[in-house]
Amino acid sequence: MAKPKILVLDGFGLNCERETAIALSEMGADARVVHFYKLQTRREKLEEYAGMVIPGGWSFGDDIAGGKVLANRIKYRIWDQMKKFHEEEKPIVGICNGFQMLVKLGLLPNLSGRVEQEVTLTNNASGKFEDRWIALAPQKKSVCPYAKEVGWISAPVRHGEGRFIAKDEKTLERIEEMGLVAFRYACEGGKREENESVGYPLNPNGAQNDIAGVCDESGKVFGMMPHPECSIFEWQHPNKEKAHAQGSRKFYGNIVKEAAKF
Repeated sequence: MAKPKILVLDGFGLNCERETAIALSEMGADARVVHFYKLQTRREKLEEYAGMVIPGGWSFGDDIAGGKVLANRIKYRIWDQMKKFHEEEKPIVGICNGFQMLVKLGLLPNLSGRVEQEVTLTNNASGKFEDRWIALAPQKKSVCPYAKEVGWISAPVRHGEGRFIAKDEKTLERIEEMGLVAFRYACEGGKREENESVGYPLNPNGAQNDIAGVCDESGKVFGMMPHPECSIFEWQHPNKEKAHAQGSRKFYGNIVKEAAKF
């Protein structure tokens, strides 16, 4: 059986592309790092891929806001390709800066279906850059296939603009009711009390409802702030006794599994 081709976007300050490609390859994908300009000039064709991952980094130096300029670049340079890819419900995943981009572009959570911004990822409530290992709890009622049977994830966060905020209370309620929250910040082992915030520093940025990752209604477009590509091997963790690679590997395995359908 052929390995599903998954494109890992590169360029403009995205800097986690190699780790992301390795994580996908470890789980059975034919992961290829592709610079944005190759898509823009059609030297590479997005339609020939079964999935797309936008990795972390600081595209365009986070000018204006994290992911904003990259979102505009996609909107005005390759939107015809991206729109078709999205309509086919192929996996589109954004990690950290990629998540910020998908939010600013309007693909997440896209409640209206009009691809317009409805939530944001803004400055951390702590007022400073946060860099630490955290735990994530997958949500059982989530419609996101990438969170299925994950157990929990231990991964680092490395961001200054990761606080998830919906534009109003109604939007937040709909996100919750529709099962679009895929992961929440949690205590070690993925433990958390329902409807109770774990607080800072377990929630590193002050995100509403401890939201770390969300998807759209199809479940196929997904974004999260933490970096599971940095926790697929036990040796990546600073404390090997607390290393937990199974969750991250299952997460990337789920992405590959969905891409294999195309």
